[in-house]
Amino acid sequence: MIPSFTPPCCHNNINMTSCRPPQYQIIFFFSSLYIVALAQGGHKPCVQAFGADQFDGQHPEESKSKSSFFNWWFFGLFSGILCTNLILTYIQDNLNWGFGFGIPCVCMIVALAVFLLGTNTYRYSFSVDNDNPFRRIAQVFVSAAKNWRATPPTVVTVDDEEGGDQTLLLPGANQFRFLDKALMATASENSKKGWVVCSVNQVEEAKALLRLGPIWATCLVFAIVNIQSITLFTKQATTMDRKIGSSGFQIPPASLQTFISLSIVLFMPFYDRVLVPIARDFTKKPSGITMLQRIGTGIVLSMIAMVVAALVERERLQIAIEAKIVNIPEATVPMSVWWLVPQYILFGIADAFTRVGLQEFFYDQMPKDLRSVGLALFISVFGVGSFLSSFLISAIETLTGENKDSWFSNNLNRAHLDYFYWLLAGLSSLGFLFYLHFAKSYVYNRGYNI
Repeated sequence: MIPSFTPPCCHNNINMTSCRPPQYQIIFFFSSLYIVALAQGGHKPCVQAFGADQFDGQHPEESKSKSSFFNWWFFGLFSGILCTNLILTYIQDNLNWGFGFGIPCVCMIVALAVFLLGTNTYRYSFSVDNDNPFRRIAQVFVSAAKNWRATPPTVVTVDDEEGGDQTLLLPGANQFRFLDKALMATASENSKKGWVVCSVNQVEEAKALLRLGPIWATCLVFAIVNIQSITLFTKQATTMDRKIGSSGFQIPPASLQTFISLSIVLFMPFYDRVLVPIARDFTKKPSGITMLQRIGTGIVLSMIAMVVAALVERERLQIAIEAKIVNIPEATVPMSVWWLVPQYILFGIADAFTRVGLQEFFYDQMPKDLRSVGLALFISVFGVGSFLSSFLISAIETLTGENKDSWFSNNLNRAHLDYFYWLLAGLSSLGFLFYLHFAKSYVYNRGYNI
C-alpha cells in the first residue's frame, strides 16, 4: 500500500510476468516472510506450553480442564483458519491484497493487547535451581558411557525426608537400563575426575526423551499422508465440475480445505463435551482415553481417508476415460467436486484426534523445563513429514516417468494418483503396526521427584 514499495509495473499496468521489481523491494518482501517464520517458531511451541501451564495437573478438576485446553486451543486455531479460507481469500483475490494483509495485522495487534492485559493473572513456572535441563540430561548419557562395563542396578538408595536412607525400585527399570549405569559411580570417584553423580530424576528425564523418539518417528507417516489434503487433493479438484447450481459460480479448488477446518470446528465440541465424558465413565481417566489411544485413532482415520481418496480418484479416471477426455487435460471431468468432501472430512476428524493428541503428549511427557521443546518436536513431525512427502513424490516421479506418463503427470487424467494413495494407505498400515508396538510398551512419565 506504500507507493514507494509498489513495483513500477503495478502503476503502469504492465504484464506482471515480465516485471521485475527493484532489488530493495524484493529484499523487503522476503524479509517480511522470514520475520513471519521467526515469529511462528517462537509463538507456536510456547503458546501451548504456556497455556497448559495455567492448569495444575495434580488438581482433579484442573486436570480435566488441562486436557480440554488442547481441544479448545485447536478449536480456536481452526476457527481462525475457517474464517481465513472463507473471508480473507475472497478479499485478497477480489478486492485488495493490502487490505487482505491489513486485517490479520490488526487482529494480531488486538490479540497482543488482550494477551498483555492478562499479565498479572497468569501462573508462571520457575526452576528453583536454575539448572540447565540440556546439561542435566547430557550428564546422564556421559555418566552412563563412562560406566558402560557396569551392571545397571534395579534399586537405588536415596536420602529420605528424615535424613535416613530409603531403598527404591527404579521406575521403568526394564526400559533403557543402560542409562541406569549413570547411578553407579560413587561421589568420591566422580569428584576426582570432575564428574557429578546423576540423580534418579535426571535418569528418568533422559529416559523420557528416548521414549518419545519411536512415537515421533512412527507418526511421520501420518504427517506424509496429512500433507496430501492441501496439495494433491486440490489438484484433483481443479479437473472436476465445481459449479454450484445454475448460477455458473465455480468453487475455488483450494476452498475445499474449508471442510477440514469445518469438520474440526464441529467435531471438537462434540468430542470434548460428549465423547470424553462417556469415555471417562468407563476408563476413570480425566481425558477419557489415553493420549496414545487418541493418536492411534487419528492414524486409523487418516488411513481410511486415503482408501476413500484412492477409490474416488479411480472413479474420476474411469469417468475421464468414458468421456473420452483423457488426452484433453484442460477439459472438465463430468464428475462433481463434492465427491472429494468425505476424504476432507475424514482428515479433519483425524486431525482432531492425532494432532491434538500429539500436542498434549509431547507437552505432558517432556521434562517440565523442556515442555516448549516438546511442542517444538510435535511441530517438527509435520515439518519433517512435508519434506519426506516431497522426497517420496520425487522418487516415484523418477521411477515411473521413464518413457511414459508418471503417477504425477501434468495431465492428471493420464496420471495415477490412485496408485499413490494406495501406497500411502499401505505405508499408513505399516506405520500403524509399528506405532502399536511402541505405544503398547510405552511407560508414561509421571513426573518423578526422588
